[in-house]
Amino acid sequence: MAQRPIASAPNIADPPSLVELAAGTLRHMIISGGLRCGDRIVENRLTHEMGISRPPLREALRVLEHEGLVRQLPRKGVIVTPLTLHDIYEIVTLRRELERFAVRHGVPVREPARLRRCRTALDALAATTGDPALFAERSLHLRLAVVGLAGNERLEDTCRNLGLQLMLALTLTHRVAPAPDLAAQRSLVEAIADGDADTVLTELARTTDPRTFDGVEAVVDGHSHDAVQWLRRERADPEDP
Repeated sequence: MAQRPIASAPNIADPPSLVELAAGTLRHMIISGGLRCGDRIVENRLTHEMGISRPPLREALRVLEHEGLVRQLPRKGVIVTPLTLHDIYEIVTLRRELERFAVRHGVPVREPARLRRCRTALDALAATTGDPALFAERSLHLRLAVVGLAGNERLEDTCRNLGLQLMLALTLTHRVAPAPDLAAQRSLVEAIADGDADTVLTELARTTDPRTFDGVEAVVDGHSHDAVQWLRRERADPEDP
């Protein structure tokens, strides 16, 4: 009698590495406003406070540099990425266009797991209390779940970086990103389940607080013509999907 093949054991996810933990800690410090645009990253202080050596810290900084949160300057070390009004204009408008692309290619939903991911992210967001920075991070997770409907990993990676850069921009005028309207987030997920892309785009636009960029022009340079006109449009009438 032929022997039945032995089923292989499922993979057990590796615990986060020291580099991942350090990157997560630094990322949280930046998007919570603990480190601000232009601040210098002092390696000696961070290695002492975080209880790690320089190699994993420097690798973590390379991760954040890929995300656009820090910048390496010759002979000056690493600083939190400084932003201009034009930078913010580029981040917001590019992110918006990529999200529209994702919705157009991902709705109606073809894979049930993608819709489940949206629902799971919404539940996690609704359950978050007492930590505004964590709330902002989970809001981004929901946004990325929406982008993930398209099933395009490169698109999602780009939108993740833009989302983190936007949270950095918001620390210029807010300690953290404004808390999203949970009712609007729920309406967004319901629209995704209903399967009409135009309705999803409408609901996605409604999740953006019109006060998000209040006062930003007073605290940044780089007032290009395109950026100033964009900011006026944002305040006058949010863009239609």
